[in-house]
Order: sequence, then structure tokens, then C-alpha cells
Amino acid sequence: MNVTMPVVRARWCDIGRIADLVTEALSPTALGAWLVPDGQHRPTVLAAVARIWIEHALLFGDAFLLPDGTAATVWFHRYRPIPPPARYTDRLAAASGAHQERFLQLGRALAARRPTEPHNHLALLAAPGPAESGRAAAILAGAQQWMDTLSLPTYAEAFTDTDLDLFRQHGYTHRDAVPVDDHTTAHSMWRLSPFWRGRSSRNVRSPVRRPLSLAHNSPSTRWALR
Repeated sequence: MNVTMPVVRARWCDIGRIADLVTEALSPTALGAWLVPDGQHRPTVLAAVARIWIEHALLFGDAFLLPDGTAATVWFHRYRPIPPPARYTDRLAAASGAHQERFLQLGRALAARRPTEPHNHLALLAAPGPAESGRAAAILAGAQQWMDTLSLPTYAEAFTDTDLDLFRQHGYTHRDAVPVDDHTTAHSMWRLSPFWRGRSSRNVRSPVRRPLSLAHNSPSTRWALR
């Protein structure tokens, strides 16, 4: 059966466009400022690091765009452990320079709480502009529709109230709090696939573990480095 999807699957030629979306969405946020405090160089650094992970996702996952190219998601298929990007240490150092340790710190924190069961991981969601535009909801809903056909749970990290509201509206529940540093906390989110519910031990509901306390940022973006 052919199903029309409201998103388009990204190709190698779309990497630059997706990196631009990630940069535009992440730069004005508290997380972006923490990763790269230098505002002048922040867009260049974020774009370069994003490109590493978008390329990696096209080898070990998927990426999707809205048809007009105004929002994107980047996913990893974590059916089993996947390797880091090729020459990651050298490439990250070249991309981030003096800010490398912040990216490594974020990656270590998120990886330590990543689910061990098979799942599809939403690593990046970039929808620049005001939440009222509906682009974040549209790209998540469209990409989620595609991921659900794979009959596995999906996983994401929320860094803001806006993130949390968006994920809850699309069926995610809170899984755990993930401290990154003294001022930055991510919250892992878990969503069951509507297919095979109750018929697969891998599709397990994850309980809410603790209260949430999030900072509010309006641009919608997630950043989950590995």
C-alpha cells in the first residue's frame, strides 16, 4: 500500500539546507549560547558541527524536510549500537575549536541516559521562527508518521517548555531528567509506536520519573549529540 507522507525524505544534497535550519533555530537559544558563548562565531560553529551529525544520520538513520524546506528532523535508527562519525574527534575539533569540550560534555550527558532498547531517536528538530508558524508541529507529525511505520518506540530530548509541549501533543511522555551542567537540563521523552502496541516487548511504556523544570525558548530545536 502506498501512503502519501507530508514530508520529504532528505538526500545528501540537502545536508547544507538542514545545517542552515539547525543553525538558525539553535543560535538564539540558551543551549546555543551555552555551546558557543561567542555570538560572532556561533553560527559558523553550529553549522559545522550540525553537518557532521546530519551526514552521519543519512548513513545510520533518516532526515526529513517539509516540502517547502522550512523545517527538518534528523533521526538515528538505534536498532543496535551505531559507531560515531568517521574521524569524529578530529572533525569536531576542526569544527568547534575552543568550544569542543562543551559539545563533548553535552554528548556524554545525553548518551549516558539513552535507552538501551531498540528505538528511533529524534536527534535534531529544526523549525526556525515563532511557534505560531506551526512548522515544528508539521515536521514532527510528518516525520513521526514515517517513523511509526517501523513499529518501534521513538525517543527525543526536550530542552525547553516549548519542546515539552510539542512532544506531549504528539504522544510523548517524560522518561528522565538529564543534567548537562549546573544550568542546563534536558528531559528525555518516549513515544510508543501505534503499531504492535502490546504485542512486542520492545514497545514498552516508560513512566514519568520526576517533576519538570525547564527554561522557555521560542525557536523550536533539539540538539542531541552522540
